[in-house]
Amino acid sequence: MWLTAGKDWRQIFMKWIDMHCDTLSEIIKTKEKDKNTKESLHRNHLCVDAERLSSSESVAQFFACYVNAAEYGTPIMQITHQKEFPVRREDGQRWDEAYEAILKMIGEAHCEEDQELFFARTVEELCVPGKETGTSEKERTAGILTVEEGGVLNGSLSRLDELYEKGVRLVTLTWNYENCIGYPNSRDRNIMEKGLTDFGIWTVERMNELGMIVDVSHLSDGGFWDCIRYSSFPVTASHSNARSLCRHPRNLSDEMLRALGENGGAAGLNFYSEFLREKSGASPADIAEHTAWMISKGGEDTVALGTDFDGFAQDSLPAGIQGVQDMEKVWDAMRKKGITPRQIDKIAYGNIMRVMRTVWK
Repeated sequence: MWLTAGKDWRQIFMKWIDMHCDTLSEIIKTKEKDKNTKESLHRNHLCVDAERLSSSESVAQFFACYVNAAEYGTPIMQITHQKEFPVRREDGQRWDEAYEAILKMIGEAHCEEDQELFFARTVEELCVPGKETGTSEKERTAGILTVEEGGVLNGSLSRLDELYEKGVRLVTLTWNYENCIGYPNSRDRNIMEKGLTDFGIWTVERMNELGMIVDVSHLSDGGFWDCIRYSSFPVTASHSNARSLCRHPRNLSDEMLRALGENGGAAGLNFYSEFLREKSGASPADIAEHTAWMISKGGEDTVALGTDFDGFAQDSLPAGIQGVQDMEKVWDAMRKKGITPRQIDKIAYGNIMRVMRTVWK
């Protein structure tokens, strides 16, 4: 947090980094439906755009290239396997088409780079408060590309290398389907206990070598523990909350939070109301409640931001939050909960910045 002499810190915008939003994927969907749309990463009606990121003092925004593999493949593939897993790891055509969609999405993102927006590949490119980078990039809004669905690798580590070369710096290993890497979170205990496949372990090891962040959000509990075991570097849960406060399998248990803290990783606070409380009516106070709990279990170096903006309907956001322009309400709720300015600094940007410095080559 950076103060101007004589001003209250509550009146100053916090510098911050968000580990997850689905804005890029939503814009691509809009463009596919309407070729004449003016929606872009620069300005849109969604929760995140470069204009508002700049005015809200964002250091960097992680943009997920998200695909739902069930939307790819032949028509018959799209209407079968609808019970436990609509998509199987053996559905190679689906995964290959989904990978091509990811590459197209990355290309679209780079086409939007200009004097206002760029996609960072190194920590040095980011506008880090209190540190002069010496680059011209610090005047522009920074994005960071991620992939949300490791199944698009379809058993090929060379695809991981290609994604890295194209600027991807974090991969969420699974979404909601079984894939070549592992299994998703589930209310089915048998699925939840399953770990990484052999290829999944090789993927984690190759990501370590390249300098890509391993993301365990959406992954089964067994997969989480395998990542802790096999990763030589800190891992993240880019958009997951505390399971003890909201009993959803997408959230992290207390044991996981402790392990993440010991691993040097970070968990990003998810703003989706269903991951914040089991009853309706979530508010910024619920975000602060999860923050305090996660600090108590994993330590203050473990908590970060992973809003999941544009990954769900806006009416599922906590009351009073409509997008990045409302981040001040989150800081205020944390302050009221007794979270200190130093801790908020770490949550806002410091913890994930430390992970990036450790993992990125």
